[in-house]
Amino acid sequence: MPKIVVPLTDAQVKNAKAGSSDFKLFDGKGLFLLVTQTGGKLWRFRYQFDGKDKTIALGKYPEIPLAEARKRRDQARQLIAGGWDPADVKRQAKIENAEKRANTFEKLARDWHDRQAGTLSDRTRKMIMARLLRDVFPVIGGMPLAELKPRAILENVLRPIEDRGAVELSHRMRGVISQVLRYGVACGACERDLTIDLRGAFKPVQRRHHAALDASGTTDPTQVGALLRAIDDFEGSIIVKCALKLHPLVATRPGELRHAEWMEIDFDSATWSIPAGKMKMKNPHIVPLSESAIFILRELQRLTGGGKYLFPSVRSTSRPISDNTMNAALRRLGYGSDEMVSHGWRAIFRTLADEVLQERIDIIEAQLAHQVQDTLGRAYNRTSFLKERRELMTRWAQYLDGLRNDRGKVIPLRRTAP
Repeated sequence: MPKIVVPLTDAQVKNAKAGSSDFKLFDGKGLFLLVTQTGGKLWRFRYQFDGKDKTIALGKYPEIPLAEARKRRDQARQLIAGGWDPADVKRQAKIENAEKRANTFEKLARDWHDRQAGTLSDRTRKMIMARLLRDVFPVIGGMPLAELKPRAILENVLRPIEDRGAVELSHRMRGVISQVLRYGVACGACERDLTIDLRGAFKPVQRRHHAALDASGTTDPTQVGALLRAIDDFEGSIIVKCALKLHPLVATRPGELRHAEWMEIDFDSATWSIPAGKMKMKNPHIVPLSESAIFILRELQRLTGGGKYLFPSVRSTSRPISDNTMNAALRRLGYGSDEMVSHGWRAIFRTLADEVLQERIDIIEAQLAHQVQDTLGRAYNRTSFLKERRELMTRWAQYLDGLRNDRGKVIPLRRTAP
C-alpha cells in the first residue's frame, strides 16, 4: 500500500528547524523541502525520466514560497508529460540567460563601431566613440539588450545631455543609438529599434546656418570683396594664407580642403580628385581648378610639395592643419564667429553664383557635391557637368577677382548658348 503524503502547510515550512542532520519534508507529487543542518530550506523536485531517478532544484525558501514551489513543480511535470527532461530545459535556459546577460549594449555598440571603419572617417568614428564612452556606456553600456527599455535610454542617457544644454547632441546620440540597435536587429542581437518610441520626446533643435558675413541671411558682395582683400593682407603662416585664398575658389567643405593631398592634384587636367572616403556623402568628387586656383597651388607646391598634404600641420608634416586653423585665422582678421566661418564660403558661393552670376542651380549643386538627379531620377556621377562646372569655376574666379578689386557692383549675366 503506497505511503500517503499529506501536503505541507505554510506554517510547517516556516517553522521547520534545523536538526543534527539534513532532513526532508514532503509535499506530494515529487516536491519536497530539504532542511539542512545550517538552517537552509531548499525546494527540490524528484522525478523519473527515461527510467532514471532525477532531482532538480526549484529555489530557496523564503524567496520561493510554498505556492510558487508547487507552481514550478507542476510546470516541470508538464514538461515530462510532453517528453522533455526538466533538467535539460533548465540547463538550456541557464545557458541562454547567460548569453543574454553577456549581450550588452556596449558589446553591440563596439561591434557596430568597428564595422564603420571605411564607411565613416576616422575622425567621425573617434568622435562617436568619445561620446559613447562619456554619455552612454557608463549608464546603459552594461545593460543586457533584452532588458533595455526606451525609458532607460531617454531618462538615463538622452535627457541628461539635453538638460546640460546640448540639445542638438541629444538628437545626434539618439541617432547613434538607433543605428546600433538597427544593426542589432539585423544580426539578431535584439528585437527592435527602441528609439522609435522616443520620437517627439525632445526639444526641437534650433538650426543655425554657418555664418557667411551677414547674420541676416543675405550675402553682400562688397563684404565678400573686403574679406578677400583682408585675406591678401594676412600676416600669419603662408600655408594657412594659401588655404584661406584657395578655399573660396573651390568652395569645398573645410575638412575636404584641410585633408587635400598632392597626389590628388592633377596640374595637367587642372582638377582635384577627392576620394570617396573624404567626402561627406562617401562619393568621389572632382573639383575643376581655375587659373587662379592653379596659381595658388603652384606657389604652395614650392613649400609643401615634397610632403603628403597641401596644408601640413606645423607640429607634424604627417598630419594636416587642424579643423580650427582657418577659423582662427578669420578671427585674427577681425571676423567674429557670428560673421564668418570657413564653411561659410559654400553658402557664399551658392548664393552669389545663383543670384548674381545667374548660373544653373543644378550645376552649382553638383559643384558643391550635393545629391543631384537627372530628369529620370538618376544620380549624376563625379564627372557630371564637368565641362559646365569648369566654366562656372572660371567665371566664379573672375567674379571674385572683380570683388577683390572693388568691382563687385558689376553683375555678370549667365552665358547663353550660341
